[in-house]
Amino acid sequence: MKKNKTTKIMSSVLMFVFAVVFLILAGRFLYIQGTGEVAGVSLQEWADEKRTSSYELQAERGTIYDRNGMELAQDRAAYRLYAIVDEKFTADEEEPKHVENPQHTAEVLAPLLNIEASEMVATLEKGINEEKFQVEFGANGKDLSQEKRDEIAELDLPGIQFTKEPKRYYPNGMFASHIIGLAQKKEIATQDDNGDEKIEFITQGVNGIEKQLDESLKGVDGRISYKRDRYNTKLIDPEEVITEEQDGKDVYLTIDQKIQTLLEDAMSQVEEQYDPERMTAIVMDPKTGEIVAMSNRPSYNPNQLGEVENWYNDAIATPFEPGSTMKIFTLAAAIEEGVYNPNETYQSGRYQNDSMNIPIHDHKRSGWGQITFEEGIQRSSNVAAAKLAWEKLGPDRFLEYLEAFGFNQPTGIDLPGEKAGKILYNWPLEKITASYGQGSVVTPIQQMMAATAIANDGSMVKPYVISKVVDSTNKKTVEEKKPEVVDKPISKETAKQVRDILGTVVTSDNGTGKMYKLNDYSVAGKTGTAQMPNSENRGYLTGNENHVFSFLGMAPKDKPELMIYVSVKRPNLDVHEAGSQPVSFIFKNVMENSLHYLNIQPDKDVQENIHTVKIPDVVGNPVDDVKSELNQLGLNVIAIGNGNAVKEINPVVGEDVLPNEKAFLITEEPQMPDLTGWSIRDVMRLGELLNLEVEVNGSGFANSQSIEKGKVIKKGGNLVVEFTPPKEKIVDQEEDSNE
Repeated sequence: MKKNKTTKIMSSVLMFVFAVVFLILAGRFLYIQGTGEVAGVSLQEWADEKRTSSYELQAERGTIYDRNGMELAQDRAAYRLYAIVDEKFTADEEEPKHVENPQHTAEVLAPLLNIEASEMVATLEKGINEEKFQVEFGANGKDLSQEKRDEIAELDLPGIQFTKEPKRYYPNGMFASHIIGLAQKKEIATQDDNGDEKIEFITQGVNGIEKQLDESLKGVDGRISYKRDRYNTKLIDPEEVITEEQDGKDVYLTIDQKIQTLLEDAMSQVEEQYDPERMTAIVMDPKTGEIVAMSNRPSYNPNQLGEVENWYNDAIATPFEPGSTMKIFTLAAAIEEGVYNPNETYQSGRYQNDSMNIPIHDHKRSGWGQITFEEGIQRSSNVAAAKLAWEKLGPDRFLEYLEAFGFNQPTGIDLPGEKAGKILYNWPLEKITASYGQGSVVTPIQQMMAATAIANDGSMVKPYVISKVVDSTNKKTVEEKKPEVVDKPISKETAKQVRDILGTVVTSDNGTGKMYKLNDYSVAGKTGTAQMPNSENRGYLTGNENHVFSFLGMAPKDKPELMIYVSVKRPNLDVHEAGSQPVSFIFKNVMENSLHYLNIQPDKDVQENIHTVKIPDVVGNPVDDVKSELNQLGLNVIAIGNGNAVKEINPVVGEDVLPNEKAFLITEEPQMPDLTGWSIRDVMRLGELLNLEVEVNGSGFANSQSIEKGKVIKKGGNLVVEFTPPKEKIVDQEEDSNE
């Protein structure tokens, strides 16, 4: 009886416990059903998140153009390869959608991605063993070109898929690299819709215009979301939501692609022959302040970085002791103050006053005897500059002019990383050496801005490289730069007198600038040979090569259309060579050809050795007759195609060109010529003419091409050209005097 009673009690307890548990569970289920929440989380929202795929619609980065609308930086389609390894993704065994045979896939695919087949097999098998849906192959599977993607797709390998991604591309390779800059992909850690960490890639400007206008160029990403199954396939009713992306704005620069190419080619030749430590060159329109070309060496190819030796834009970011180009502004100050008498004489060679502990000397230490101040300027006499600054102007007044010319502050050019120079003006010797560019440091762009006052009748204009910013969707201009006069340190009359005197630096038998004469245009300019500080003894390095050789010149002299500054640091010179030889090679080639390209009327009465050729109207004429006619005019004629009649000619009919210019004759079914020995400029002209996407690798002259000689050219195709520095040497030039 007692046992039965105990059993009944235990049964009752168990039934009670069961009932309580049942009621709790039932109540919980009823609560969940009624509220649709668990622990404060909406089951509907949770289910939607699990069933919803969402990803960003990446905005296309804006394009950077030159002043004439030529593309300098653009987004190009690139592809990321991945392999689906989940066999459940295959619905029909007859048409597999996943990697069935890792070994075969690797053997076929690995050589195209430059990966070891065994490494690829290991990656595929690891993904299968870990039950992953897909795997990738690191850097080798990213940034694939359209051609490589098509080549792999033609293999029709099961499970091999591609994701399209934008890649920043620079059509001209090593071309104004420090101005245009570089935009690279950067990893950032974010969270997905489930709160899990994920890695995303964004394109970000690193330097140059890509950095300066990064916010305008990058645009705003959009987003798309839709309902899908476990294999990421959209449901019949996907409830798709799309937020459109906003592409980045386009940027137009003041850079002229043709003048920039002339500059790059000339600098590449000098780099090959003289192997200087540094080179910088700037080409500017002095009337407006527009930079039409700018380059530095060492430089880099943004498409193939490798080890970058120099990230700095030395033209704006590297102050140095400029040397005698600063005498331009000492002369201008003396003329403006009325204390310069060109016919007054002084004793050259050495100068010392009561405030100086040590004397200063001319570059010819014995001097040239008793000479006039005009001859002193022509010979680049340090003593002439010192006497003008100390005795004629006075150090306080001279400092006011240095500041008026802007040497105590940055120019404000619209590029990142500008550094201002520094006027050292504490001791009497520093106040004197500042007159001829020693002790104080300035940047090339500071000198160029100051020199606009000389070229522009006294008005000093601010340099700039951004012409306008344009909305890429409606092509409306949202921002546009205009020339800006920042000061007027000298009068129009002073500016003209300075130009006339600087003209004699080039034309006079005494002038240090004789090597800078042009055939068709008069030049006003000043040479510079800056000593290099010796870090060991606080003095200066000795030896002919241990200088920064430079020239600042403008042409035509009376009404300058272009102004160029060139500096070459520590070139390797032969015993008989002067430091001005590499500098003058760059200046003369770029200035003469650029002025002709801009159709600037020559101002010399007698044309020496060179004339221009007007392209005749030969369209429709027989090719052989046109070849003969243009050859007689001195042009280098290249017929592209085997047709009988000329369909198109470049340069265009009526254009004035220099002798030996390449003239392209386009006929029916144009065929690719042999590009060996062509310059980058000529290859880009050909690409523009035939509507080819040209990819430039290297610098100098062409030595290989992706489209074989004689192959029919398809418009819109891709042409890859490899360039190497020239082997030939620049013809030796001579200079009678050096400073």
